[in-house]
Amino acid sequence: MQGFIFHTILATFRIFNRYKLRTGLTLLGIIIGIASVIIMVGIGQGARAAIQAHVATEGVNIIYVLPAPPALSGVRKAQGELGRLTLNDAQDLKEAVPLLRDICWWRRDPTRIVYRNRNVFSPVYSIAPSCISIKNWSFVSGGAITQGDADSIASVALLGQTVIQNLFDEDEEPVGTTIRIKNVPFQVTGRLAPKGHAPGGYDQDDIVFIPFSTGQRKVHGAALPGLVEVIAASTYGSEDLPQAAQEMREVLRARHRLEPEQSDDFMIKTQLEIERFYEGASQTLTTLLLAVASISLLAGGVGVTNMVLVSVTERTREIGIRMAVGATRRQILIQILIESLTLSLLGGVLGILLGILGARATTVLVGWPTLISSDAILVACLCSVIIGVCCGLYPANKAARLNPIEALRYE
Repeated sequence: MQGFIFHTILATFRIFNRYKLRTGLTLLGIIIGIASVIIMVGIGQGARAAIQAHVATEGVNIIYVLPAPPALSGVRKAQGELGRLTLNDAQDLKEAVPLLRDICWWRRDPTRIVYRNRNVFSPVYSIAPSCISIKNWSFVSGGAITQGDADSIASVALLGQTVIQNLFDEDEEPVGTTIRIKNVPFQVTGRLAPKGHAPGGYDQDDIVFIPFSTGQRKVHGAALPGLVEVIAASTYGSEDLPQAAQEMREVLRARHRLEPEQSDDFMIKTQLEIERFYEGASQTLTTLLLAVASISLLAGGVGVTNMVLVSVTERTREIGIRMAVGATRRQILIQILIESLTLSLLGGVLGILLGILGARATTVLVGWPTLISSDAILVACLCSVIIGVCCGLYPANKAARLNPIEALRYE
């Protein structure tokens, strides 16, 4: 049997060599289909890895509290305004919920930052000192905002990498310099390590941090006393997130004097919920990309069926001779299936190579993250085998059912 398979494969390559153009066009369909699968899966897995990396940079075991939009804020809906969170809300949460390891808060105020003859419009975050550790920020140089800075209402600032690139020369150290935020001088005390772009597309390094007390007194002004935009709390473990979120909800409803029939005027999102959302979006993207790639794969399979069918028709007399000298229907069936499978596997191998190169080119030229896993390559190989067997089954069965006498008389 092994000798039969070996000689059949050799004969198959001789047939391929005889019909080079036809073989090449058929291979092209398989190559494009398999390469499409590899590239699309690579893009999907790359997006998933990028999302997981982003979530990791956001800190661990975090619960976010945000004001609810008017449509979700109960009686406040009629007033047409957002629910409000205050500094006292955050401080009471820390005291009332023992599952919380730490808590922080911030306000965002996009404004113009000036250094010498350069200026840039960037978001300025007034933060609690604990935000640096909760949100997992690290430093290239300098250090974090301290509780002493917050207590003394110090005019100090931490700069993200994008802001530094826009304001400073390439070889200039920003730590120790003085910038102006709304005409208020701030000393730069820290250079934040870069985090890159978030999955949503915004630049995480286009950011400036100042103490919350300083921002409240010198940047936001008296119009927003004690108001915070986001409260972020961290728990001791991920298993504490659901219970801590529920306890935080109860505390905030009591503080905001909401009746049982009233909706929350705030939103609570745990990191687990955010991860599930991103995972779902990534899975949807991968599924859609695979659906598109499957169309190319289907077209390649049709090409294999067509070539093998034409080959069987052209070799009807040859098949009749083989049957006349003793070849069984099973041997004819196996021979045609081997030809189809060899063609499909050859296209699959070339398609995998093209897919890997295409994925790398996508990352270099377009900037999309791609990740080629062994599972994707295994799936591509499996697809090649399935195409070879399924698309060769009809032509092989047709060849095996030929009447030897009629096949010998075929012109």
